[in-house]
Amino acid sequence: MILIADSGSTKTDWRLIDEQKNIHQFQTQGLNPYFLSSELIAEIVQHELISKFPNTVSFSATTLSIYFYGAGCKVEDKKTLVKGALLKLFPSAEVYVESDMLGAARALCGRSPGIAAILGTGSNTCYYDGNKIVENRTSTGFILGDEGSGAHIGKTFIQAFLNDELPEELAIRFQDRFKLNKDEIIDAVYRKPLPNRFLASFSKFVYQNQKEEYILQLLITCFEQFFDKHVCKYSRHKQLQLNCVGSVAFYYSNILRGVADKKGVLIGTIVESPISALTLYHLGE
Repeated sequence: MILIADSGSTKTDWRLIDEQKNIHQFQTQGLNPYFLSSELIAEIVQHELISKFPNTVSFSATTLSIYFYGAGCKVEDKKTLVKGALLKLFPSAEVYVESDMLGAARALCGRSPGIAAILGTGSNTCYYDGNKIVENRTSTGFILGDEGSGAHIGKTFIQAFLNDELPEELAIRFQDRFKLNKDEIIDAVYRKPLPNRFLASFSKFVYQNQKEEYILQLLITCFEQFFDKHVCKYSRHKQLQLNCVGSVAFYYSNILRGVADKKGVLIGTIVESPISALTLYHLGE
């Protein structure tokens, strides 16, 4: 059997391929090892994943291979943390933990070269040679980077709100919707857990108001920063297609394609989630 995970900071998509090649799908919260301990990851997987497995699935008499692609899983100590959590629950499994960037590249490009990008709660990019990542622009997180991501868009919008830069009608609409004052926002960002998710949560409001000229220009600026700081720094960015995965890339695809065109970058595939293509990749299809 094969268990595949694509984990971002907000959610994790899972696919279980049983011995009869039946595919079962599940979803849990995000399992970023920068924000969660090994013990907490194991607890979440136990309660949100394993408890949902159908009774027909048994691990006692079969080999299980786990392929976990996750945000925060680029460095070895974080890979070890996640692997340890999974081995607590599946002690006889073969566990492979890789970055969500490699998972995105395999899903988007298969076994062909290309530039792959993640634009979800966070953002990341790489040049993929059809087998492995050979160049990766460092993802510095939502405070220092993540340009073009949901957290970056949300942060840019909230900065404008806090600095009284939003058009008055838009600011009133925001306050009526969220009932948040400035002190509550600052407390959520600086004192409460998972501030990246908090900031990214405002991307939906931005999306719903993208026809407003102020919002449209905000989005264009965020995506221009994404291209300038990441995509356009790859030497072959005008020769290879840029393929994107993630909710931000998917829902803002028209604006993203428009900015790409101005930068001389050709966008190929845009998908909301890589998990289906990853499943086919590991089935050898």
